Amino acid sequence: MTDITPITTFLRCRTPQAWIDRALQELEIILLDHAANEMKAAQSAMTLMSRNHTKIDLLNKMSRLAREELVHFEQVLKILKRRGIEYRAIKASRYASRMAKHISKEQDQKFVDTLIVGAIIEARSCERFAALAPMLDEELTKFYQSLLKSEARHFQDYLVLAAQYAREDIQSRVDFFLDLEQESILSEDPLFRFHSGVPISGDTQAVQ
Repeated sequence: MTDITPITTFLRCRTPQAWIDRALQELEIILLDHAANEMKAAQSAMTLMSRNHTKIDLLNKMSRLAREELVHFEQVLKILKRRGIEYRAIKASRYASRMAKHISKEQDQKFVDTLIVGAIIEARSCERFAALAPMLDEELTKFYQSLLKSEARHFQDYLVLAAQYAREDIQSRVDFFLDLEQESILSEDPLFRFHSGVPISGDTQAVQ
């Protein structure tokens, strides 16, 4: 199993046990949201490519990332089909949007902030795959463990690119977004999703 110590050292907190307990009861929601997240991750990578077509290092890393995320999307679709779960749109959690609204509107800083947020999202995904994997059935355990290496690399790719293209040290912005992320993960959340906070009673399956 991939060592995720760099991920857990980077993040401000681990996933609360209450979220893990709920996830084991709501695997359909986890899988549906996981599929949607993989598609969004690929779309985000391609958007970065289209807006930064002269940044060769970014193009190389984001091209590979987008391909891998689309493969993961297809893998989740196959799992859903085998389990008789209809793929459908579900309402997104507030997790990514809470960080996104704090991304700078100044163009250069906006670019760097977007990369930092991407790194944090990938890191949390990796941490949650690792937390869930030992507790799932054989198929999902094997699948989630297989994702750890690529998700950990995606986290590093985003962070390295942010530092590479920034005009100044990025640590203060990384700290800022990590604090926001920790608040989201540890606060109560009525909508249960793959990246949601501490679950409370609410509508887990609201459609978009």
